[in-house]
Formats: sequence, structure tokens, C-alpha cells
Amino acid sequence: MPVTVGVLGLQGGVREHRELLEHLGARASLVRAPSDLVGPDGLRVDALVLPGGESSTIDKLIRLFDLFEPMRTAIADGLPTLGTCAGLVLLAREVVDPAPGQRSLGVLDVTVRRNALGSQVASSETTVSTPLGPVQVAFIRAPVITRVGAGVESLGTHAGEIVGARAGAVTGISFHPELTGDVAFHRELLAHATRSSRAA
Repeated sequence: MPVTVGVLGLQGGVREHRELLEHLGARASLVRAPSDLVGPDGLRVDALVLPGGESSTIDKLIRLFDLFEPMRTAIADGLPTLGTCAGLVLLAREVVDPAPGQRSLGVLDVTVRRNALGSQVASSETTVSTPLGPVQVAFIRAPVITRVGAGVESLGTHAGEIVGARAGAVTGISFHPELTGDVAFHRELLAHATRSSRAA
């Protein structure tokens, strides 16, 4: 039976993540309401993707649709999760330059600075060396990680800044592998999900 990955479907680069996950043989389902994430018998998904987009807008929407606490609880309880770009900001323990009223889930012990790698017109495609090997990725108004907490692994640098981190089955990256078709991080997410489902 294929792994089911929930993709937060409120704003941002949802379609590209779904297509990449389905290419890898996973079932991708949209998460737009608490019932898409948690059903009466427990979690409906084996893993979760928080896509890029506008982090402050996504934050407002997950609170508007009552997803903030269910997502935070599920991730803190061990749901394998991948956050890209804005998704990294949502995962972070601390955001040094939040928009007015912006909150984060606080489930990955890192500090991030939003839009640190330039404006939309400064977007770039490059290769980043990571523990998963070299990955071909795109940077678009990307955040950077300014602090990595105890027990959190740095996953690579770009322009002298940390651009990825993971702790257990939770990974946050500044870049967009889904736009270049690089499957390394999505494949690792599916591996975490498979191990978790077998353990259950």
C-alpha cells in the first residue's frame, strides 16, 4: 500500500510537491482542514509537506482553518515532515523578522530570517551539497537559518548561510527541490514515513 503524504494545500507551491510525490509512488492528499490531517481513528497521513509560498499568509490561513494546533501536535508527536522555503519558516522555533502577528509552529529548534537571500528577481538555481548528496534546487526569496539548536543537524550552506536543518523526521530547507525535480528530500521523507508506518 503506498505511503500517503499530506500536502498543506492553502497557498503556495502545492501542485509541484504533489506531482513529485506521485512520481515517487506516494499518494498525495491535500490538507485544508483538520479532518484532512486527523480522523476519528488517528492520523489520515503518513507524512506531511509544508510548501513554499508566503509564510505570513500561510500562517494566517492555518489559524483561520483551525489547522495550527493539529499540525503542531502531529509534528511534535513524530509525523515525518518536510518544509520548503516558507515551510521552513513555519517549522522554526523562532523567526527573527516576523510579519506583524506572525507565528510559527515552533517544532524545529532553529532560528530563521525571512527573505534573506534576496528578492523575487534575485531568484537562482544552483547545486547545494547536503548529507543526501548534491541537490539541484531553486532559491526564491529564501529564508536562512541563523541558529541551529542542540540535536539539530545542519544540512548545507549557500552564500555562506545555513539553508537546511533536520531533527529526527522533521526537515526544513530554504530552497525548492520540487521546482527542479530533485527527489532526494522527498525520497527521504517517504523513507521516514515508511519506517513510521511499519513501527505503528
